[in-house]
Order: sequence, then C-alpha cells, then structure tokens
Amino acid sequence: MAIEILPEVLPAKIALIGALGVGAQWLAWRLQWPAIVMMSLAGLLVGPVAALVLGAPILDPEHDFGPLLRPIIAVAVAVILFEGGLALDFAELRGTSKAVRRLVLVGAPVGWVLGALSARYAAGLPWDLSWLFGGLLVVTGPTVILPLLRQAKLAGRPAAILKWEGIVNDPVGALAAVFVYEVIRFTADGEPWFVALGWILGAALIGGALGFAAGIAMARAFRGGVVPEFLKAPLILAAVLTCFAVADAIAHETGLLAVTVFGITLGNSRIASIGEMRRFKETIAILLVSGVFVILTASLTVDTIQALDWRAAAFVGAMLFVVRPVTVWTATIGSGLSWKERALVGWIAPRGIVAVAVASFFAGELLAIDRPEAASLTPLAFAMVFATVILHGFTIKPIAGRLGLAVSGPEGVLIVGANMWSLSLAKALQELEIPVLLADTNWLRLRRARLDGVPTFYGEILSEAADHRLDHARYGWLIAASSNDAYNALACVEFAPEIGRHRVFQLPGGIGEKDESREIIFTARGRTLIRKGRSFDALSADWFQGWRFRATKLSEEYPLKKFLEERGENVDLVAERRPDGKVYLLGPTTPPKGGDGAVMVWFAPPKPDENGDAAKAVEA
Repeated sequence: MAIEILPEVLPAKIALIGALGVGAQWLAWRLQWPAIVMMSLAGLLVGPVAALVLGAPILDPEHDFGPLLRPIIAVAVAVILFEGGLALDFAELRGTSKAVRRLVLVGAPVGWVLGALSARYAAGLPWDLSWLFGGLLVVTGPTVILPLLRQAKLAGRPAAILKWEGIVNDPVGALAAVFVYEVIRFTADGEPWFVALGWILGAALIGGALGFAAGIAMARAFRGGVVPEFLKAPLILAAVLTCFAVADAIAHETGLLAVTVFGITLGNSRIASIGEMRRFKETIAILLVSGVFVILTASLTVDTIQALDWRAAAFVGAMLFVVRPVTVWTATIGSGLSWKERALVGWIAPRGIVAVAVASFFAGELLAIDRPEAASLTPLAFAMVFATVILHGFTIKPIAGRLGLAVSGPEGVLIVGANMWSLSLAKALQELEIPVLLADTNWLRLRRARLDGVPTFYGEILSEAADHRLDHARYGWLIAASSNDAYNALACVEFAPEIGRHRVFQLPGGIGEKDESREIIFTARGRTLIRKGRSFDALSADWFQGWRFRATKLSEEYPLKKFLEERGENVDLVAERRPDGKVYLLGPTTPPKGGDGAVMVWFAPPKPDENGDAAKAVEA
C-alpha cells in the first residue's frame, strides 16, 4: 500500500526540520557542545521520544515524505560528499606531515580491515555487510572534528593531523562503502564475482570520468569568463545535482563517486573564486547536514533503539579501544610523533554525518533487495556516532591538557603589520601574559620585535604556507595594523570565517569621517579598533611624539566609570582583560565592561616624568 503524502503538511514539516537543525547547531555553539549531539537529540525528541510519550511522533519522515525520502537523502549525501571533495587540496596535502600521509595511505586500509573484523565478530554482521560497514567507519568526520579542535584548543601538530585525516578520509570511506555495496548488489542478482568486479570497475571509471570532465569543464568556463560571478555558486550546485543524476542513470549508484571526483577536480583547479564557492558550499552543506541528521534520528523507532544489545556495545567498544589505537599506532611508526601525540590521535576519532547518512542510505537500498540484516546498519551507525562524539567531545580537552598537548592560558592576539606602534602594543599585551604574534612580510621590520623577544611570523599571512605553519588554536583575535588599509581589510575578510567576524579588527581608514563614502565598505573590512579617526598615520605620529601604551587595573575603589572620567573622551582604549582572564579588543561598537580585576590597555600621551620608552607596567 502506497504511503499517502499530505501536501498541506509538508511545508510545516520542512520548516520544523530546518528550525530544529539550525537551532540545534546554534545551541551547540552557545553551550560549546558537539553539534551532532544536539542535532541527534532534536531528532530523537520529535521522533521516537514523542512516539513514546505522545503515542505518535511529531515528525515521521517515512510517512511525511513517503517515496521521496530516499531520493532526498541521496541528493543531500551527494552534495555533502561533493563539499568534502572540494576541501581536499592535493597541494596542501603534500605540505602536511608524514604522519597525515601515513594515516591516509596505511591507516585507512588497516582501519578498514580491523573495522570489518569487529563488525563480523562483535556485531555479528555477515561478511559482506561487515566489509561495507568497516569501510564506512574509516570516515572520522570533518564536520565533527573541526569544532572539537577549536573547542579543545589543541596544539598545532596533533590538531593538523586530526584535521587533515578527517578531510581526506571523508570521501575515501564513502567510496569504500560504495564499492562493497556494488559487489553485494551484483552477487545478489546471481552474477559471478568476477563479472561483478568488472562491472564495478567499469562503473567506477564512468563515474570518475564524468566527475573529472565536469570539474575540468567548470574550471575552464570560470577561467574563460563564460559564467558571471553571481552565478558561479548557484551553477555549481546545479551542476552537482546534474552530475549525480546523470551518473546514476548511466550506472546505478555511481553518482556518489562522480560528485566526489567532481569536487576533488574543481577543488584542485586553482580558480580564483574557489574560496567563495567553498564558503557557499559549506553553507549549503551545513543546512543539509542539519536537515538530514534530524530526519535520520527522527526515523528511528523505539523498537530499533531497543534492538541495540550487548553485541552493539561490544562492537562500539572494539572500535574505540582496539581498532582506532591499533590503526594509529601501526600507521605512525617512524612518523616522528611522540607517544603522547600518538596516544591522543589514537583516542580521538569521532564519526559524523557522512557515516550515518551513507549507512542509512545503503541500509534502505539493501533492504529493497531482500537483505533484512541491513536493518541493523542504521542503529549501529548511530550508536557509533553517539559514543564517539560524546566520549571524544567531552574528553578531548581534559586529556589533551593532561598530556600537555593543549594550548593553555588566554586567547592570543595575531597582529598583522610590524611597525613601532604595533610592536609597542604587542609588548604591552605580553606584559599582561597575553600570547601575541607579530606577522609581516618584511624581515627588517620584524628585526626590532625579534630583538625585544616578541614572537614573530615572517611571510605572507594570507598564503597557504601560513595556514599550515600558524597555530590557529592559540590565536583567537586579529588586529590588522599595517599602513595599507585595503590589505588590512583583506586580512580581516580572510580570517573572519576561521576565528569569527566579531574577532577581526583593523585600524580606522585614513580618509576621515567627513568623506566615509571613499572608505572601504563595512562588509568588506574588519571591525574598527580604538575609535574613528585614529588611522595608521595618526597613531604613528602620536607614537613618535611620545605616546605609549599603558595598562590600568580596575577595582571596586577604582571602577570603569572613574577611569573613563579621568582619561577623558579622547582616551584610546585598545583592549580589555576581563576578571575571568579572557581578552577582548575594543572599538566604537565594542565598549569595555570593566569589573573588579579587569585590566584596561590604552594608548595615551606621556606623563611629564616619562622619557617615552617602553610601555608602562600595570598601574595601581
């Protein structure tokens, strides 16, 4: 009997899915919890929990979407895999450490074999499904691991290893599962294994060639100016859907391979607008991840959850405490990692949306060809995701801290542009034990900073080399303080997606308030540091006239109000270290909060008894 789809209900259901998915991600950001946990809980609340409490689920995807459900999930998974392929930059991969390459080339096959053995002997799956599920769990999930790394403030090398392992293995695991699925499907039709293998290789060549051709054609069209800028991102989305549909029509289930190759080809084509397209695709992927995860968790039934027995627990335990550590320790032999780094990487391996979405997709396909054992794939995938995300999400920070692999102390400040004013600011922040890094492309301009013991970065801060060499976990604020206002704006725009738009600041422009129409528009620049009118030229002139940075500690007897009254309206407030030790940069739209124990960093003219040398210590 066909499932009846009620058109008048669908808009409300779709709106509910969007609200739950995005709302769960926002709540996770506010609480600093893993987003995938909050999305799963949202789906469970309107699905099986509502069915248990209210007698019927609020959201029942099988009933609400009917035969449209599987195509919706398939298209969403295709876009997610394309976005993962788009992020795989071979040039960046070549620049990563030996440990990353070993984890990809050695770790992935070892993890696949060990995962398949665990699925067979612990979970009790048949051999073919074990190989499918083991290959799928090679994926560590960049959508999960990247927020965890930011939350835990992990040190540079282990953070880079986990980041790039997740990005590279994301499409690898899915393709391994696609390969095994095709073998299962052909052998189920009675075909000999060698015929199945030949067809699979042929289908892989067709899908790969189609994806590669689509990527090359799109890159050439963009370079030749055939497509206007405003249509590039929408055209990419339409091309991904077309590539998936055409490849699937030519050879069933090769669409996922085609869109992955499409993404990898386009991501390595070195077209100028690839950054904007990646951000657009990330936005679409976030919406799809949110929606698909809510749909999948809401699709679970109470019976399915109750079907998870001791064998599921044994499988999860084997994956956590045997498969992952053995894989990492085997793959990183001779990689130069310390035992602490190998131990941390061997513990952290959260699975994410790709594992669950692809597992659920293949479970439905296998059930359609009379493989009832496939029904356990979805709950097993959810059990693995919940266990890894919760355990790894809430233990990465304390374990990294105990091993000495976490960045401790307040968030640091990255200052772009070396000059006497920015050097004095860096020294003032250093005196307050705030980590600081001064970056510039001119070795001579960094000379004074190196002599004064200020950490420096020599090179182009916008380059790919800087992306690998910088320890992003240490620096949570950016001040663009070069003499070039346009370059300052470019640096802020580049770092805004990484550390947050509210955390990138630049000096005010040099045009002045009387002709703001000639300034760089606010959407293409960072937030204004200090106050309007205090351009690089004005601040530099004041510095050479003897102005210096000072730090003043507030108290109950000397509150913020009294401090501001004494300093007057023209005081240059630059930063504030709050009583809890957190650092905040100040500007016209970011006033200080003060409080007992807060420290204000400000720029002021010299006192009569000062000689105008280095920044003064904290005042009483």
